[in-house]
Amino acid sequence: MLLSIALILLLGLFLGSIFSKIKLPPLLGMIIAGIILSPHAFNLIDASILNISADLRQIALVIILIRAGLALDLSDLKKVGRPAFLMCFLPACIEICGTMFLAPALLGTTLLEAAIIGSVIAAVSPAVIVPRMIHLIDRGYGTDKKIPQLILAGASVDDVFVIVIFTVFTSLASTQTFALSGFLQIPVSIVTGIILGVIAGISLVYLFRHFHMRDSVKLLIIISLSFLLIELQNRLEGIIPVSALLAIMSLGIVIKKKYNILACRLAGKFNKLWVAAEVFLFVLVGATVDLRYAVSSGIYAILLVLGALAFRVSGVALSLIKTELNRKERLFCMFAYMPKATVQAAIGAIPLSMGLSCGQTVLTVAVLSILITAPLGAICIDNLYQKLLYKP
Repeated sequence: MLLSIALILLLGLFLGSIFSKIKLPPLLGMIIAGIILSPHAFNLIDASILNISADLRQIALVIILIRAGLALDLSDLKKVGRPAFLMCFLPACIEICGTMFLAPALLGTTLLEAAIIGSVIAAVSPAVIVPRMIHLIDRGYGTDKKIPQLILAGASVDDVFVIVIFTVFTSLASTQTFALSGFLQIPVSIVTGIILGVIAGISLVYLFRHFHMRDSVKLLIIISLSFLLIELQNRLEGIIPVSALLAIMSLGIVIKKKYNILACRLAGKFNKLWVAAEVFLFVLVGATVDLRYAVSSGIYAILLVLGALAFRVSGVALSLIKTELNRKERLFCMFAYMPKATVQAAIGAIPLSMGLSCGQTVLTVAVLSILITAPLGAICIDNLYQKLLYKP
């Protein structure tokens, strides 16, 4: 296991730095490092690491979501208003509908199989988007119109919405029965997640104000409580739907609102943690990619990913109608809402493990969506934000 950890960190950092020097996102190098180390290539990652890779990816996601919460001001979210609400679900819905239109023609799937494919590829990647939006907030780009905050808020709820939709469609495919209650889980999980996050955040602010401790200890307490929220979500599954990821982000927002000085100090520490967490996240995402599926899929699967992306971009455009954003700023939002990685790596193989006939096709399209959209979206954000966004 120790050798695997060393290889993940060293190769991930090395390829990441190479891609950074040639003006490409480091995450692309990290994903390639994962592909090289994966069981589908040189098989240099220990099986024990692969067995817990989903947990390790979730830990990395927790770190960046806490950091996102610590950077978001609640008053900024209120100012964003309607567009932030629409960005939570409209682009994903339009992308799923677009996939249901394209997949039967391109891949010969049924309508339900196309819906499953659409629900897998429709979620944006917080691991790609969140650190970049935090960077924009720190540098002041687009903050006059709250553009990074708009994208942060939308992306955090987008994943909750899409995962619930995916669960409903896969359940329908395996049992051939449709349950309307599945869709009711979406608002319930969002509300319960926010409530839990607010309670946890207020409790932590009280603890930190009344008991002296080092910031490093506070950081460990916040991370540990975040893990407990994820475990609570797992324990309550089938009883009460809860979005732990939304709860974690809400926790950070409350600390920012109630104890801003501490939030700023903790944000710096979480930035340092993200250096290692990012490597693990994207290398392990790359390790899930089997290029044989991507190669064997042919041009039609690639066309499906690109076509679905076009539908998603139109959904973002619709969400921003009647806002103060100019053309350049709207174009930036469209680019920023493209990257896919984390959710696709987490759920792409589930239909195959369930024995669904479309499982291999779903996994192939999920792999391609990571390889195409993660670097494309990251490159667009990194290279265009200074040209498209205004810095006051």
